[in-house]
Amino acid sequence: AVPLGVALGRSPSLATACEPVINAIYAIPPVAFVPFLIVWFGLYFEGRVALVFLMCFFEVLINAQQGARNVDHGLLETAESFGVRGLRLYSKVVIPAALPFIFTGLRVGIGRAVNAMITAELFFAAVNVGKLLKSSGNAFDTASMFGIILSVSLFGLVCQEATRLAERRLLPWHHQGAT
Repeated sequence: AVPLGVALGRSPSLATACEPVINAIYAIPPVAFVPFLIVWFGLYFEGRVALVFLMCFFEVLINAQQGARNVDHGLLETAESFGVRGLRLYSKVVIPAALPFIFTGLRVGIGRAVNAMITAELFFAAVNVGKLLKSSGNAFDTASMFGIILSVSLFGLVCQEATRLAERRLLPWHHQGAT
């Protein structure tokens, strides 16, 4: 999602060609793709990975695109005046300037990925956490269901905080004034 988002953000013609298709696919709830994913990838690991991919891809893509689109023109002009062009322009200016947007997309995408994991566990063959959740629900064991949901929530929180920590370490200039 990140390379495609950066390419769409920096190329107006590519964005004009691709955005209608991306917006149309993004408007469809990912759960609607479950029957197709089952046919294409099966009930187990590959189908689940495909659903997780679908549910978080667009958040990362859209944020990366906006980050690349909103690079300060002064930075681009300065780099070009020093002869920085092509891939070097992307690696030295565009991607570093877009990183705060990209990390925002990653944090949102991680939340959606955890959501997708549970959705995949419930819609595909019930194994692992989905099996525990379904069996607890069938037994009307609300304490176990809340325990499972709390565990998954804590996992999602740990993943988001790890991403936030990585962002602070990789982008110290972005968080110097933030509390």
